[in-house]
Amino acid sequence: MPRWVWLPAAVGALLVVLPLVALTTRVDWARFGEVLTSESSVAALQLSLQTSSAATLLCLLLGVPMALVLAREHFPAQQLIRSVVLLPLVLPPVVGGIALLYTFGRRGLLAPAMDLFGIQIAFSTVAVVLAQTFVALPFLVVSLEGTLRSVGHRYEVVAATLGARPSTVLGRVTLPLVLPGLASSAVLSFARALGEFGATITFAGSLQGVTRTLPLEIYLQRVTDPDAAIALSLVLVVVSVLVTLVTARIAGWSRA
Repeated sequence: MPRWVWLPAAVGALLVVLPLVALTTRVDWARFGEVLTSESSVAALQLSLQTSSAATLLCLLLGVPMALVLAREHFPAQQLIRSVVLLPLVLPPVVGGIALLYTFGRRGLLAPAMDLFGIQIAFSTVAVVLAQTFVALPFLVVSLEGTLRSVGHRYEVVAATLGARPSTVLGRVTLPLVLPGLASSAVLSFARALGEFGATITFAGSLQGVTRTLPLEIYLQRVTDPDAAIALSLVLVVVSVLVTLVTARIAGWSRA
């Protein structure tokens, strides 16, 4: 490898690391415990963990079948459908929030059917979960689809040749083969859901204990109490580092 490559690589690393170092230097450690144990911070952290866990579960329930279909089946307009499924990866989250609002809102596309059953989703905790799922689902789909393609389907063909039914092949062969990739994909989806902001505030609003997740709490505290915003930001940084380490460890297990 040419030695000059080290220079832009080091600059890129500093671009990522220096802001995090600067963040830690601005933390008011004397108030750190007080900020983290405040009523609003605890409520925001609990809500974020609960909704992110629910969104991750929803991503698994919907994303695994989607990845299987995209990786194992061939049908017309498959590439177009894949592009649409992965659209939230490049779409600004606030645009996704507006799209969700005009789908599940009081005047949205599904409003007549929802009113018929007395269902209200927008600006509720359910709206937070849907917003997080909307932005996190493509991460699981694209990652798991890549894993499925890399492991191939020869073992599935052998199992089917021996008389195993499709559901048996899926449960006994396919899913065990991609389990490490599935686990790392789920962790990444959880991290993306935990850090979601734009779609959440647009579709769910910011009501303490109901829709105000930790990123929203940080945004609000940035104006009224910058020290509290820095402390809460550090919490998200620590969680993100832990998620990265867990993902790397799972990837190491899969290679082993």
